[in-house]
Amino acid sequence: MCRAKDDVAGASLDVSKGREVLPTNVKPLHYDLTLEPNFEKFTYEGKVVIDLDVKEETRSISLNSLEIDIHSTQIMAGSSELTSSPTITYNKDAQVTTITFDKSIPAGSQAQLTHTFTGQLNDKMAGFYRSSYEHNGTTKYLATTQMEPTDARRAFPCFDEPALKAEYTITLIADKHHTCLSNMDHVSEAEVDSTITGGKRKAVTFRKTPLMSTYLLAFIVGELKCVETNDFRVPVRVFATPDKDIEHGRFSLELAAKTLDFYEKTFDSEFPLPKMDMVAVPDFSAGAMENWGLITYRVVDLLFDAKTSGASTKERIAEVVQHELAHQWFGNLVTMDFWEGLWLNEGFATWMSWYSCNKFYPEWKVWQSYVTDTLQGALSLDSLRSSHPIEVPVKRADEINQIFDAISYSKGSCVLRMISKYLGEQTFMEGIRRYLKKHAYGNTKTEDLWAALSDASGKPVENIMNIWTKNVGYPVITVNEDTNSNTIKVKQNRFLRTADVKAEEDQTLFPVFLGLRTKDGVNEDLTLSDREQEFNIPDKDFFKLNADHSGIYRTLYSPTRLEKLGQAAKKGLLTVEDRAGMIADAGALASSGYGKTSGILSLVKSFNSEPEFVVWSELLSRISSIRSAWVFEPEPTRNALKSFQRSLVSSQAHSKGWTFTADEDHIQAQFKALLFGSAGLTGDETIIAAAQDMFAKFKAGDRSAIHPNIRGSVYAIVLRNGGREEYDTLLQEYKTANDADERNTALRSLGRVESAELIERTLALPLSDHVKGQDVYLPLGGLRNEAKGIEALWRWMTRNWDAIEKKCPPGLTMLSNVVQICSSGFTTEAQLDEVRTWFEGRSTKGFDRALEQSCDAVTAKAKWLGRDRGDVEAWLREEGFMKEGGKL
Repeated sequence: MCRAKDDVAGASLDVSKGREVLPTNVKPLHYDLTLEPNFEKFTYEGKVVIDLDVKEETRSISLNSLEIDIHSTQIMAGSSELTSSPTITYNKDAQVTTITFDKSIPAGSQAQLTHTFTGQLNDKMAGFYRSSYEHNGTTKYLATTQMEPTDARRAFPCFDEPALKAEYTITLIADKHHTCLSNMDHVSEAEVDSTITGGKRKAVTFRKTPLMSTYLLAFIVGELKCVETNDFRVPVRVFATPDKDIEHGRFSLELAAKTLDFYEKTFDSEFPLPKMDMVAVPDFSAGAMENWGLITYRVVDLLFDAKTSGASTKERIAEVVQHELAHQWFGNLVTMDFWEGLWLNEGFATWMSWYSCNKFYPEWKVWQSYVTDTLQGALSLDSLRSSHPIEVPVKRADEINQIFDAISYSKGSCVLRMISKYLGEQTFMEGIRRYLKKHAYGNTKTEDLWAALSDASGKPVENIMNIWTKNVGYPVITVNEDTNSNTIKVKQNRFLRTADVKAEEDQTLFPVFLGLRTKDGVNEDLTLSDREQEFNIPDKDFFKLNADHSGIYRTLYSPTRLEKLGQAAKKGLLTVEDRAGMIADAGALASSGYGKTSGILSLVKSFNSEPEFVVWSELLSRISSIRSAWVFEPEPTRNALKSFQRSLVSSQAHSKGWTFTADEDHIQAQFKALLFGSAGLTGDETIIAAAQDMFAKFKAGDRSAIHPNIRGSVYAIVLRNGGREEYDTLLQEYKTANDADERNTALRSLGRVESAELIERTLALPLSDHVKGQDVYLPLGGLRNEAKGIEALWRWMTRNWDAIEKKCPPGLTMLSNVVQICSSGFTTEAQLDEVRTWFEGRSTKGFDRALEQSCDAVTAKAKWLGRDRGDVEAWLREEGFMKEGGKL
């Protein structure tokens, strides 16, 4: 082979944005793709015919491919063959195949590229891959896909960029007993001769798709069961492998049909495909994937058995299903132009899942938990120096997976919640409808959304929101009160958890919606747009900023005002969101040096009679943050913090109890579970005895002895207070339970051990054949609760790095998760130095952002300890918790 002298670059560089993207000389119009999997060799044979629009005169075509063995290549220009033996070069780093030929194709003409190829049915949960399950004592396989963000190129040679939309006609060749699925409904089935089996197989051809991006393409071949409903305008189906009870798909099925109808009306836009399929895949790296018309899920995020799963699992499934269905419009019908616009997809789908969940299940009060869940997740990550803007510049394919994080999802959705409050919900949704109508089947940038919202509202949305999406971080709002007048002075500064903001990092002035709550209601018209401004307050006896915590900032009050707000909470002047958000702010600010940790401990203690689940969830989250930072401190201090937590929750837990009725209130069920677990894991003897009694009955064969709402807590409590016998029981439960939720709960609990022997047994699991690649992090997380576990995690990771990289390849999300779990539990500068030293000289490509975030988190804890170690010890001693056994 020789290299041509003309336009033969493997990938062009968009200089204006620094992106590595394909040349623009040709554009794909239609793919005719045929694939035939080989389940014996874990390979597949493929043929792709790509119709091209030639934009510039050219003698080369570049497209993406990865781990594809191309056998033959043909170029047609018009109706004539240009070549069947072109020169082919491959740029491994850019994942680009370039085809060059002697005769040029003129601009404005049509061309056709045909490849035959062999691909790997890999075990990486990426591209076209194999997934395994056990059925009747036999290991079986199905072939399935995960293309997002850049793994369509791993399935077939293609132009793998979101803006290069095309139409697709898919044909799958498989055994007659296999189910074949793709984005569209099938239009024909024919018997064909198979080159793989030497016998007859079926070829299933699907209807041509609308214009769509490569990352949304999907196809599945395997043995599948199905449950279907016609309650929506087009058929909706749920599929699962034969080892699963397909009736467990009924909840998701019925919810999907109702949600699709709701979204059609809300968006004033028909779902444009002829069917909607949802499939539970045994091996799946994410929670779910919004492939247009063929959504794939982890089993635990689609199938629901009310007998074996609790309230929190049901809520999680509802959220995931509604999130993926929102993508069918926001992401699939209208797609971001490039990956820095990922938040347009994920932020909106996250917001929409909460919005629709609130409409369907108002009794769940999801906007309350949004404050402690989505908002706090965003604020936590964005308080690190290593965070990134919502619109993060992405240059290379291997950087993209790292931005599927709490910024793109959670902060993105929080920005949308904030602007929806600012514009009003009806105006906001009208803007969304205009956006979808104008850009259907096209690609957009963030500015297109702002333009639609501005058009609907008449407000300068882009001027306001660009500051939030293009800059990293958020502010802390300091409130100073004028004692001689009814005015307050508010000032904004960049907030960092490490409490070391540099002047150059504090240049952005955010437009902050103050949301002033007084006894007269909420004033949504006040905006802080400068560094510092003065505002009039109707009555200084009671006021609070950031009503319901729809704004993305922390609020720093004086100790006196914080005390008054605590009193206002007891008088019922603050909403649940206000109370939970105020505690979250106080805790985050104390940990960052804006106050003393003794202050947040006192505040938490003053809420001991709080009646609401969401507030208690945040109270215990703040105690957990303190205990995590103090995990390597002397035992008396650690025991005192545990005693303090127990003193808060025990009486509440005993009062609410731990039995559940068939029609138990959704929130109360989670409240009981939260208190039960918190008290039991901090040494409440009554609850420990109850957990052990339930577990003994469970071990004896009564699977109903432990209610699903508290199953994880019971497992953790008996392991913490037991030994090898309990461990063996739970390990066997993980290996043999039929339900994915039951298996996952058992696997998670195995990290709740304290003995060195059992810690090592748990650490042997992730790299064993017993644990799927998708689940490697499940047994690891529990080990972060104790110092011995944190140290063991680090030793395990450093000693098994090559094996971990093999099971969790760099660039895929699992390795980032493992690195963070194994390194972020440390709390000292010396430990941080050890982490940095070990990674020096090693490639961190594909997880460098996750590693830096771990290091920032450790730095923050080390500085917090340096400031408040003595303060916490003094408070615990003064309150009597440093005594032998603490106090109750």
